[in-house]
Amino acid sequence: MPKGTNQKLKLYYLSRIMLEKTDDEHMIKMPEIQHELEKYGVSADRKTLYDDLEQLKVLGIEVIGEKVGRDFYYHVAGKQFEIAELKLLVDAIQSSKFITEKKSNELIKKLTGFCSDYEAAQLKRQVVVQGRVKTMNESIYYFVDDVHRAIAENKQIRFEYMKWTTDKKMEKRRETPYTVSPWALTWGDENYYLIAYDEEADCIKHFRVDKMKSIEILNQRRIGRNKFREFNIARYAKMSFGMFGGEETTVKLAFQNELVGVFLDRFGRDITIMPSKKKGWSETRVDVALSDQFFGWLFALGQGVKILGPESAVKKFKGELDTLREEYGC
Repeated sequence: MPKGTNQKLKLYYLSRIMLEKTDDEHMIKMPEIQHELEKYGVSADRKTLYDDLEQLKVLGIEVIGEKVGRDFYYHVAGKQFEIAELKLLVDAIQSSKFITEKKSNELIKKLTGFCSDYEAAQLKRQVVVQGRVKTMNESIYYFVDDVHRAIAENKQIRFEYMKWTTDKKMEKRRETPYTVSPWALTWGDENYYLIAYDEEADCIKHFRVDKMKSIEILNQRRIGRNKFREFNIARYAKMSFGMFGGEETTVKLAFQNELVGVFLDRFGRDITIMPSKKKGWSETRVDVALSDQFFGWLFALGQGVKILGPESAVKKFKGELDTLREEYGC
């Protein structure tokens, strides 16, 4: 049989054919493999193809041959990702607020390279969350990488921090850039946050990464290690509703028993839940940032939840409610 023009790439094309055209549910026969190779300008007889399929194992591609009736079929087994795993990744990417729609499509397209054409079609059907709110900051991926690099290299960073204006444009929050020591990145309320030590304010602060701009890695070593050692990121993220600041307070809350799932989702399963004197109610103590976002969360739960203490928290919530009544002339 005459040699094809791309004969030296035969193994590469064979691997592509087997990965793209087969999976646990789809198999192909030897004549079909030969036909697909011919599309790449490669010719091969059956005997050499048997050896080539064995050689694919060196590349980590295991090809299984099965006899069905009178015919012999081949397919790839044990791929790097199962289709269920890829669907999970696609869902996470598509529903992620901080990944732009453009980047979401790019990442999903790359993921389809880990499965067959048939499975790729399932991934495309899986993408159903279109038109949702997505970040418009296409540089966020590089900012995240810069922050990780600064943390790994034990360096401080400088950046501009932006805010939205009423005409839907971003402007600097302040004229001078922030210089901080980055210690961690955390994920909360569908956003990436930088947790850093601000020497000027002598405290740990958080910044939304998609609002950061012009990040510069400095030669100065990070500081604030002792402050960060005392800092509990998981507790902070759970406490900070919407990651907006507020006075840290331990509050005692009473809630209707049917709302227990809401409290476990918000504060985690490690909270202590005690029976209340009121029938059908329970009580718990949680650490929160006493902010508008926390009060808004309480308000949304309506009569199903009540602040029992401390008195300062009760008084502050009453004040917020009184302000709302005045706003609406109640």
